[in-house]
Amino acid sequence: MPAGRNCDGAEFTGRVSREPVSSPVVSDDEGAVVRRYTRAMLFVLLLAFAAAAVATLLVIRSARMHGHITGDFDLSGPQKMHARAVPRIGGIGIFVGFAFGVAALSSRSASQSWLVWAMLLCSLPAFAVGLWEDLTKSISPRRRLAATVLSGALGVWLLDAIILRTDIPGLELVVSIPLGAWLVTLFMVAGVANSVNIIDGMNGLASMCSSIMLSGLAYVALQVGDPLVAGLALATVGASLGFFLWNFPRGLVFLGDGGAYFLGFVLVELSILLVHRNPDVSPIFPVLLCAYPIFETMFSMYRRKFVRGRAIGMPDGIHLHTLIYRRLMRWAVGSKDAEVLVRRNSMTSPYLWLLCSLSVAPAVLWWDSTGVLAAFIAVFVASYVSLYRSIVRFNTPRVLVVRKAKPSTRG
Repeated sequence: MPAGRNCDGAEFTGRVSREPVSSPVVSDDEGAVVRRYTRAMLFVLLLAFAAAAVATLLVIRSARMHGHITGDFDLSGPQKMHARAVPRIGGIGIFVGFAFGVAALSSRSASQSWLVWAMLLCSLPAFAVGLWEDLTKSISPRRRLAATVLSGALGVWLLDAIILRTDIPGLELVVSIPLGAWLVTLFMVAGVANSVNIIDGMNGLASMCSSIMLSGLAYVALQVGDPLVAGLALATVGASLGFFLWNFPRGLVFLGDGGAYFLGFVLVELSILLVHRNPDVSPIFPVLLCAYPIFETMFSMYRRKFVRGRAIGMPDGIHLHTLIYRRLMRWAVGSKDAEVLVRRNSMTSPYLWLLCSLSVAPAVLWWDSTGVLAAFIAVFVASYVSLYRSIVRFNTPRVLVVRKAKPSTRG
């Protein structure tokens, strides 16, 4: 059973056994350690939440000074679902919240201080280039991709966050070679970081889905006694929810490329660390955990290249969340009222939160069983394709369609 070191410096075995124990009696010393550990994790979560909420509010309140630079004025693009110009630098709030969480973790555990600050350092290239794109709208997709690869390379070098096992025939042989392990790791980091940016199309969509996935990651990290991964995941959850407070449902601020790349990078980096540091965790666990953004990205690339004959990097307006907005949110079709459009935008997100949860739930229940996880991945992919096809062909079950209520005829 792997052991971790809690945030007060005391040894703590965080693995929760699935087998019934013979006696529920816990010693006073052990109970005190667990209570201190729980309080420390809760403090990190709440501190990151408060810092992100305040920082994001400051971004919103100061929009008059920087809105001409930071505002998203493109209201007609294929993936634009907002009705007015909104600051798109909400990632700053998330980054500030995460930094406060890192500071809290560092102050409570000298032995892990370097590692938590190294995580913040590794995230800088992905976050900074995304933020620069939010400010200038001039960074090419290739350069943004290169920045996420650089963040991944720093993660391998500073954190030893590398993929050395996959449980996938053929790929397992590739990662057994140092160069192969590096290439697979950098590919996965860049892919997942960009996939979170792909799903960032509705109010509260990317931030809440990231929170759901990171919460599942934190849960499994606690199961295997890895307080480093658990603490960093909870810090990111808190920071993401602090931003979410202002983004959903009114859309007062957007995540932007900086925030999306940052959340995606931390999500994939912690997933790699969890599997690398804990042999009990199946390497398929992160794939099912992040199934929604990963498959959304893969399906979008397939659709653009082979169905529509376009470059895979070209944006389009037929992502799953876009189709749900246009074809399931029928109650406000044709309305030009800004408040109605914002509400319609926000009502789309819960559909995708549920879809995301349908992969996270089995992932956290069977995190150590590769066969079961692989079966659920197949189920998720089939369900996604079936849902997408039904919406495209206007065969969506009526219960999923939200229509405007008919006026009552009763006297």
